[in-house]
Amino acid sequence: MTDKVLVIISSGMEGKEKAISGMNFAANTKKGGLFSDVKVIFFGPSEKAIASGDKEFEAGVKNLRDAGINVLACSRVAENNGIKDLLLQKSIPMEPVGPVIANYIKQGYAVMTF
Repeated sequence: MTDKVLVIISSGMEGKEKAISGMNFAANTKKGGLFSDVKVIFFGPSEKAIASGDKEFEAGVKNLRDAGINVLACSRVAENNGIKDLLLQKSIPMEPVGPVIANYIKQGYAVMTF
């Protein structure tokens, strides 16, 4: 059994409660020491929600950072949706996440999607 988890937040404004729940799950499990490592990737609609300046999404990102979790967003999604600069202004690092996700899976991370 693994003690590492990769949380992928793909829900945006249409699934806001699900996305916020995922962010809270990741932050709380990290703070509570339930897993040795917790990673969070924002993908698709969640990136748009963060870029939009939604206060609950911004608070979720802050909560993750306060828990010591480095977040990552997909650069290709950001570029295709014209939101790369907005995410950079919010200090959200970006790179193509396909290889990143594959690497975490190969390292034995359990994947949870919200």
